[in-house]
Amino acid sequence: MERLSRGGIYLARLDPAKGAEIGKLRPVAVLLANDLLEVEPPVMFVCPLSSRSDPAFSALHVELPPRDRLKVSSFALVEHCRGISRSRILSDHIATLLEIELAAILHRLQRLIGL
Repeated sequence: MERLSRGGIYLARLDPAKGAEIGKLRPVAVLLANDLLEVEPPVMFVCPLSSRSDPAFSALHVELPPRDRLKVSSFALVEHCRGISRSRILSDHIATLLEIELAAILHRLQRLIGL
């Protein structure tokens, strides 16, 4: 597998999910800083994507138009950001977040944790 990059979108297996966690095989955006990615850590911090957005969480979601191999409009589900094992990432690069999209996700993540 190619080297992962911050803002890169890849397919990841998020099962088994517990409770209200998001699962399935789905695209995720890597949020880990590039300097940490250079040492190829065993755990990645990611933001799962979905083709659906729950209106109750719309203030936390970032809409992403289709591009490259991301074929449908998607939403970055910031409330589901989490660390996953690198071995859960199953595909090469699908697409890349624009800088403005990455900044919007990080801003919403800061709101989520109260910064």
